[in-house]
Amino acid sequence: MKTIKYTIQDELGIHARPAGVLVKEVKKFQSKITLEGNGKTAEAGKLLAVMGMGIKHGTEITITAEGPDEDEAIAAMETFFKENL
Repeated sequence: MKTIKYTIQDELGIHARPAGVLVKEVKKFQSKITLEGNGKTAEAGKLLAVMGMGIKHGTEITITAEGPDEDEAIAAMETFFKENL
C-alpha cells in the first residue's frame, strides 16, 4: 500500500470537471485507489462518491493505492493532483 498527502490548490476544490478526469485516470490502474478527506473516504473511481466528499480549496487529502501496480498508480495520482488540483 502506498500513500501520499496533498492539499487542494484549486479555488473550486474537487468539482465536476477534475473529478471526471480523475475517474478516467484511476480506471487505467488495477490497484484500488481511495481518497480520504473532510472525514470521508471514497473510491477514486466513483464520480459521485468523489464529488460527495465536498473537498474544498485548502483541504488536505490522503490518496492511497493498493494493488499490483500501486507504485505507478500513486505516482500518476501525485502528478494528476499537482497538475489539475
